[in-house]
Amino acid sequence: MPEMMKPSDRIYCALDTVDVAQACALAEALKGSVGGIKLGLEFFCANGADGFKRVADAGLPIFLDLKFHDIPNTVAGAIRAVAPLGPKLFTIHTQGGPEMMRRAAETAAEEAEKHGVTRPWVIGVSVLTSLDGSDLNAIGVSDAVEAQVARLAGLAKASGIDGLVCSPREITLARKAGGAGFKLIVPGIRPAGSAVGDQKRVMTPADAVTAGADILVIGRPITGAHDPAAAARAIADSING
Repeated sequence: MPEMMKPSDRIYCALDTVDVAQACALAEALKGSVGGIKLGLEFFCANGADGFKRVADAGLPIFLDLKFHDIPNTVAGAIRAVAPLGPKLFTIHTQGGPEMMRRAAETAAEEAEKHGVTRPWVIGVSVLTSLDGSDLNAIGVSDAVEAQVARLAGLAKASGIDGLVCSPREITLARKAGGAGFKLIVPGIRPAGSAVGDQKRVMTPADAVTAGADILVIGRPITGAHDPAAAARAIADSING
């Protein structure tokens, strides 16, 4: 079962924009309606640490989704660069291997202590939610998506990182592999009636939490709404209901 949290605290809104002013306005508008904000690769490449800090000024926890994937020394160096910003969590690719994941976990702890910030969750990306079995076959992975996610979840747990990004369809498998306390961060969340977009493995918020998700990453159903805060509150209410 997922950790006991208020439904709204489970929602991290993905701000899929490179416009700092727009991102800051959304973060301010969503205070009290979501648990945090996700900033991704496009935003960080365009705006860097200064953009991160401006959004963080709204006071919401930040999920820094940069998906580090390189040799262990390089990933450790990247973590040293972003740790002083104080993200709540950040991502690495589990397919970087066990040594890379171990170094990431160790470096996150060391840098948090050094800079006097709360240790961020180190979260491993398993199989991107834009991929399905045919996509995996195309890149030489013969196993089904579910088997690949389960393998990577077990590897992530053994390597000492805090949790996994997985699609809603693999929550049960990832929970079994990671055990209690292993954080499951779940994109591909679509309220009933929402457009699927480029996500191939989706689920409603309530069903994902019931299955065992800890954090729900939701973008366009909130950011594309006429009233993003109201849309976020409606999603939280659907989890309650």
